[in-house]
Amino acid sequence: MADHLAVAVLGTGIMGAAMARNLCRTGHDVRVWNRTPAKAEALVADGARAFATPAEAVADADVVLTMVYDGPAALEAVTAAGPGLRPGAIWLQTTTVGVGAVASLADLARHHGLVFIDAPVLGTKAPAESGDLLILAAGPEKTRAPLASVLDAIGSRTVWLGEDGSTGAASRLKLVCNSWVIALTNGAAEALALAKGLDVDPRYFLEAIAGGSLDCGYLHAKAAAIMEGDYTPSFSVATAGKDARLIVEAGASAGVRLDVAAASAERFHRAEAQGHGDDDMAATYFASFDG
Repeated sequence: MADHLAVAVLGTGIMGAAMARNLCRTGHDVRVWNRTPAKAEALVADGARAFATPAEAVADADVVLTMVYDGPAALEAVTAAGPGLRPGAIWLQTTTVGVGAVASLADLARHHGLVFIDAPVLGTKAPAESGDLLILAAGPEKTRAPLASVLDAIGSRTVWLGEDGSTGAASRLKLVCNSWVIALTNGAAEALALAKGLDVDPRYFLEAIAGGSLDCGYLHAKAAAIMEGDYTPSFSVATAGKDARLIVEAGASAGVRLDVAAASAERFHRAEAQGHGDDDMAATYFASFDG
């Protein structure tokens, strides 16, 4: 494969659109598809070619990159892409699908003669836009050099975890990482909700822990969103809730009880029911209050 590849991006929401733009900027031949056509068509101005169906988007593609909502959505998109898939093409599966879905995706890849790379990414809207995602990947070593230009376009670093994507090694690590992100998010939201309930200025809370072992940049970022009422999504409540449920399910299948993750899933569900599903996951703050 050359440095500039034909890359089909299936799924052009917040993350997929940013990844597609970075692929365009680095000279790749980018084809895009999204279930909502307007989201794919918006990328034409960046140099991508939009297609009405997954099968059209993947025709003659060297790499098929999926960034959709969940495992079933990834399975549906690539199943629909079937007639256009080229045997030997690389499927770079970047969606957070949990543990249980990986086997069916790998089976679908084998059915079509695709090389399956389990490659969920760490990062939200800003690092996706700047090409600074952390990519957790598992797949054959022979694909790493051919994929380098694609991975370098969308991420700042790739951590390889093995040669067999079907084991779900990367997806398992992604759940561990996301469990920490979700705990931090809900911890920040509850601390600020408690401050409101107790009539404590949240700035005093942030000042009290500043520079100490309890301080972290992520807390300040989510606290700022809550204090300023700016819930522009970098990672939505609905998607965070989906990930929290995947974490709980994975823990249960391994005999691990995850009480905090389960409570987090419930908080995200309440916030979504209150109308905050499309807001940034910091809006879990509202789950602390009725109405």
